Amino acid sequence: MAVVCPECDNPIDVDVDEVEEGETVQCDECGVDLEIVSVEPLQLVALEESGYDDEDTSHLVEEEDE
Repeated sequence: MAVVCPECDNPIDVDVDEVEEGETVQCDECGVDLEIVSVEPLQLVALEESGYDDEDTSHLVEEEDE
């Protein structure tokens, strides 16, 4: 099955029978790592070094100045 890279819109061929949720694939065009979050329907999300590429900062802890 072909899916479009969320970063560069390059088509990526993924065999849904041979992958599982949580696995990662890499876009041949832009090199971004993509995690498979669903196989039915096939959905990929771009990963940063520290995890999902999103704007949720609730997991960050701010240090207080003393």
